[in-house]
Amino acid sequence: MNLEASIDVQGVSIRYRDSGGPGMPILLTHGIGGSLELWGSQFSEDLQAHRLIAWDMPGHGLSGMGEQPYDPDKFARFAWQFLDALDIQRVVLAGNSLGAAVSVRMAGLAPDRVAGLALANAATLGRDVFAPFRIMTLPVLGELMNKPGPTAVERQIQAIFHNRGVATAPIREAITRNVHKPGGVKAFLATLRRMSDLGGQNTQGVSRTLGVLRAVQVPVLFVHGKHDTVVPLQHSVAAHAVTPGSTLLVLEDCGHTPQLEKPTEFNRSLSRLASACV
Repeated sequence: MNLEASIDVQGVSIRYRDSGGPGMPILLTHGIGGSLELWGSQFSEDLQAHRLIAWDMPGHGLSGMGEQPYDPDKFARFAWQFLDALDIQRVVLAGNSLGAAVSVRMAGLAPDRVAGLALANAATLGRDVFAPFRIMTLPVLGELMNKPGPTAVERQIQAIFHNRGVATAPIREAITRNVHKPGGVKAFLATLRRMSDLGGQNTQGVSRTLGVLRAVQVPVLFVHGKHDTVVPLQHSVAAHAVTPGSTLLVLEDCGHTPQLEKPTEFNRSLSRLASACV
């Protein structure tokens, strides 16, 4: 089916893409500043047995801005409202970067509705983070570094992909649109500054995420690109060690966006996880 549509959620227009597959629903949540195009490689035969739902979070992509500002917990509450609007009760949560942090917080809010977690290069698993993100938490500097234009587009591509060839023309077009989204820079910086400071990701947020993972009782898959320059691989390694029954997939020649950089391996592992969830 691969329906692309918008739905009103608490007065906010949310764009989403729904594969209409027959199996367990999988919610695909992008990272900060991203959009559902970064999940395009999942809408393939590899995952056709499952119902895939990719969405643009408030303030991202072609969705409305919502009640800014947002942090992972506020995004998580909104995500459950979005799923309620789609009449989806139980779901596998898959997220990349900020989207993975949101997925974990969703599991903390409604554990009975979560069948499994797939966390790709997850944020809020440790203090360390991309140096430019730390600098962007500073007043004025953050605004200057995110001024919409070709430099901002190239900086994002360089940060999230180990192999720049992954940034095809449609992906570049989506990133360019996202960079130029009216109000997007303000929303991006507001979220970033609630999650991080000059020293890195805030300790309270890290403790909250790890606390949920230590108590989780569903299958959890950690995926991490070995060459990620945004979030260290060690974060996923350490989180895997404290998450009961979890598995860890480390991908060679891969950066911060494994679902696009290594789609075959990623899709195979996600399908295996979703098929095991009940």
